[in-house]
Amino acid sequence: MTRVKADDTVKVHYTGKLKNGQVFDSSLERGPLEITLGKGMLIPGFEKGLLNMEVKEKKTISVPKEEAYGDIINELFHEVELNQLPPDIKPEIGMGLTAKNEDGTEHHLRITDVKEHSVVLDANHILAGQDLTFDLEVVEIL
Repeated sequence: MTRVKADDTVKVHYTGKLKNGQVFDSSLERGPLEITLGKGMLIPGFEKGLLNMEVKEKKTISVPKEEAYGDIINELFHEVELNQLPPDIKPEIGMGLTAKNEDGTEHHLRITDVKEHSVVLDANHILAGQDLTFDLEVVEIL
């Protein structure tokens, strides 16, 4: 049988879980993910886990944070004055925000603290600092 190798395009079903078993993402309800390995489309540990799998093969992989979204970077926490937020927002801890740069690129931020006149925003990926587990099934090698 053909096995997944570097630079292949594959369709894969996956379910991503945190250490405590909580599911954070899954393709099972929406159809398989189609990706080309080696293009930086996936976290390194996910891609590495697909290598050498056969069509219809299932396995569970553990991806350490270093091969996922990395450590939490303290420099990505920023305190901003409330007047810098859109006026219609009532900030709450855990609320997600999107900031646009002048070039149109977007940054996803999360409110981690609400103070009297400011909020603390976290620009780390929401899964940074976490070891992840993925249940994988190769559906097709294209």
